[in-house]
Amino acid sequence: MAGGGRVETVLDGLRGLAWWWRGVIGADRYERYLDHHRRAGHVHPPMTEREYWRARTEHQENNPQGRCC
Repeated sequence: MAGGGRVETVLDGLRGLAWWWRGVIGADRYERYLDHHRRAGHVHPPMTEREYWRARTEHQENNPQGRCC
């Protein structure tokens, strides 16, 4: 299968693009929060994804900063 390597290369490129796009739009913030939580050695369990987004939205509403939207 000579074309199999090309397909994998294209798929790797698309995965990289998806990873980059998630970072641009902020969709990876919860994963980054979990990573930070693990590395920091917190004793309490991490927030659920729903709790995280609720807390983040509440923080942004209570502490407005210049942003586009």
